Amino acid sequence: MPLDELLEQKLVSEYSALSQKLQLAADFVAANPVDIATRSLRSVSTTSGLAPATFSRLARALGFANYEDLRDLARDAVQQKISSFSAKADQLQQDAKDVDQLPFVTRQSRACIANVSALNDEIELETLESAVEAMHGAKNVLLLGALGSTGIVEYMSYITNFFTNKFRFASRLGSSMGSELVDLSPNDAVVILTKPPFAKHAIQAAEMAESQGAFVIVITDTRSCPALAFSDAGFVVPSESPQFFSSYAATIVLIETMIGMLVARAGPDAQRRISEVEARNHRLGEFWGT
Repeated sequence: MPLDELLEQKLVSEYSALSQKLQLAADFVAANPVDIATRSLRSVSTTSGLAPATFSRLARALGFANYEDLRDLARDAVQQKISSFSAKADQLQQDAKDVDQLPFVTRQSRACIANVSALNDEIELETLESAVEAMHGAKNVLLLGALGSTGIVEYMSYITNFFTNKFRFASRLGSSMGSELVDLSPNDAVVILTKPPFAKHAIQAAEMAESQGAFVIVITDTRSCPALAFSDAGFVVPSESPQFFSSYAATIVLIETMIGMLVARAGPDAQRRISEVEARNHRLGEFWGT
């Protein structure tokens, strides 16, 4: 039985025997498995408005030795929802044997187009405006991507540095994550791009950034992403693909949208900086024929 179903089964089977207060705690666990999996008991207590002891009593009522055992099951349930690359690769190879399948380029293109269309239909414009405004008004913006997301965030860093110097790429060679995070304050913003399998330091960075008061923007492709629990603006971007890894097509559209909105807000200083950067690139001979 999948672990998320096991947790749900425990909640359902014992629910009628619980006191009213324990039922409230059970309702919170059922509705917020990511919070249970990623946040401390104290944080869960604050968010839910229920005492930490209530969740400890709930755990024992459900047959766990303590709250940590309940939390471990929730954490494993969230992680189990993530399909492995190897399983997806196996499916891809099985599909390739089907003579009735459309050409792979057609299936991949259609998946990417569907992802971008879904992003356009589903994105919360208020959340997008809030995230862009936070980056625009921030003193510094830290960009963090790990594993497959590293190159996408580096691309965002490259483009934003044409019109402002306040964006910095946290995963650059020779930098330590601790040194990048230590000076964050409520005047700063952090953009974290992470998709399954989640890099541990990406989740921890989101938690640290939130605790330091920075505005945290999380871009992912699943609502089970633990970093969303620490975000001020969270984006779940469609990434379906016949490939063995998640598609980044819609993610790039979102990032380029954010960059365009930032440039529109930046004013004449941004235009002058872009012009100066271009001029220096030509003087440095960075382009073919210069």
